[in-house]
Amino acid sequence: MLFRSDRVDAATRTGIERCWGVLFQHGALFSSLTVLQNVQVPMREHMKLSQRLMDDLARLKLAMVGLPKDAADKYPSELSGGMIKRASLARALALDPAIVFLDEPTSGLDPIGAGDFDDLIAKLRDTLGLTVFMVTHDLDSLRSVCDRIAVLGNRKVLVSGPMSTMLEFDHPWVKAYFRGARARGIVEPAHRGQGAV
Repeated sequence: MLFRSDRVDAATRTGIERCWGVLFQHGALFSSLTVLQNVQVPMREHMKLSQRLMDDLARLKLAMVGLPKDAADKYPSELSGGMIKRASLARALALDPAIVFLDEPTSGLDPIGAGDFDDLIAKLRDTLGLTVFMVTHDLDSLRSVCDRIAVLGNRKVLVSGPMSTMLEFDHPWVKAYFRGARARGIVEPAHRGQGAV
């Protein structure tokens, strides 16, 4: 559902906003709050729950994203980059959204951590029935998580569709991106030199 914020009342806008969660590129956790308190921020803003229930729900979200129990009482400065991503994802899931927006979810992660995070996103997507919108430059994430891709360039959508469409699209930049030297794993090595998929 698309909407213009100047054409809906506050209650409608709040209802719509409760349907989505956002994971920001660098986490955007509040440094003065513990991980548990960070996950509770959307709950405090949109729900009237007891502290005990918020604690239980926040701990459940942290477990869903694979964080250890002791992470709940830590501050963001005490977390690794991968833990920050997971804590931010737990906060994005705090209100049980139908849609999750992810901004460069694997940036700053090593290849193993990025692969694990992609697996987590795919598992949560399938288990919770989430729609995931991901902005990423990570070709491995595109391949493992996304079933539909839109390539933006020259201030417009150049092409959209499944990975097979990206590989067949005849545009110099799109070809270089999806079939170039760094596209390992997308194009079979034997085909790279021949320019075929």
